[in-house]
Amino acid sequence: MLYYLFSYLERLDFPGAGVFTYVTFRAAMAIILALIISVWFGNAFIKLLKRKKIVETQRDAATDPYNTQKKGVPTMGGVIIITSILIPVLLVSKLHSVYTILMIVTTLILGVIGFADDYIKTFKGKKDGLKPAVKLGGQVLLGLIVGLTLRFSPSVQINENVQLKIENNKEVVIKSPNVKSTRTTIPFVKNHNLNYANLFKWAGPKWMYNLAWIFFVLLTVFIVAAVSNGSNLNDGMDGMASGNSAIIGLTLVVLAYISSNAVTASHFDLMFIPGCEELVVFLAAFVGALIGFLWFNSFPAQIFMGDTGSLTIGGIIAVSAIIMHKELLLPLLCGVFLFEILSDLDVKRFVKQGKKHRIWKKGPLHDHFRTSYSDFKKAWPNSTVTFKGRGEGHNTVHHEVKITIRFWIITILLAAFTLITFKIR
Repeated sequence: MLYYLFSYLERLDFPGAGVFTYVTFRAAMAIILALIISVWFGNAFIKLLKRKKIVETQRDAATDPYNTQKKGVPTMGGVIIITSILIPVLLVSKLHSVYTILMIVTTLILGVIGFADDYIKTFKGKKDGLKPAVKLGGQVLLGLIVGLTLRFSPSVQINENVQLKIENNKEVVIKSPNVKSTRTTIPFVKNHNLNYANLFKWAGPKWMYNLAWIFFVLLTVFIVAAVSNGSNLNDGMDGMASGNSAIIGLTLVVLAYISSNAVTASHFDLMFIPGCEELVVFLAAFVGALIGFLWFNSFPAQIFMGDTGSLTIGGIIAVSAIIMHKELLLPLLCGVFLFEILSDLDVKRFVKQGKKHRIWKKGPLHDHFRTSYSDFKKAWPNSTVTFKGRGEGHNTVHHEVKITIRFWIITILLAAFTLITFKIR
């Protein structure tokens, strides 16, 4: 809204109104506003939840095997994150941008799904919450909306080749025509674009691009479901998911800025995506909201984000990467989420199939580090585990603060590796 107001004032030659044309200024405004709103609104929202007794009822010292005593802590804190994202975005973004619209739709759809799940758990007393099929159906719907919009919207185009040349002592940007493309960025490879259409050359030139777009839409559905569920699994300790997601979000801000600027895109030999600067603004608000939420969610947590937050932040990460054609970087950037999923699947396979050996003591992965080997043997006396620890250390149980900070450190390293892949080819 403010963007359109200041654009009008700029046409009237109002002094200083042109500052809103700079994406860096709008991104800075977004992160500051999101941070302030999350802290201010978060405090009021926590007090409201406590008055209404909308608190964690499932975990206390008697029922939680980790003795964390978190019964009575307000939940549904994802409302704080969503509110703190949307208000700055509505104020400083270009609301007509297809990318802004897609990110708002992503936030609202997954926010509603997560809120419904938290509502059922809190008010209906059903521990399992929303039926998995319903939750997955919502994620599939979002994936289809995103994939089909990127396929058919005329506003979604990329520039595959951008070059800088010096002419008359001036830098001149030479761009190829904007096109719709099934190309995506892959790491560690020179001229690092993969064209999904090349996977379907066997179908002939008439069908290869149609099949590539079908593949892209299905891949979008899979990525949205996988990353949002990975974020959901990562939300098991105070500050865990919010801290990791803030680091990932900050990395995506850098990637979005590079992709939205012809000069930087040329320098890193990446595809230039016109209009992608609105992702910079949205993701800046995303990072600010998460950092502000950490004010209350760090140990000992005053509020939990619940599925309202965890599903939403995972979806935002997935969709923003897909828009930037950086989806194949997600296994590296979101490596913590990936291992949370794999460890959880390992444990579920172990339990359902009655296996005698498993890789992790407990899943998701963060629970593995606060489960001693002796506790594992008490629960499964006839079973073995790959990663049980060494020597006396296999009975060590780490405090959740140590586990959380170590996961943050790992995510920082993965983020750094993700960025340097553009220079290591």
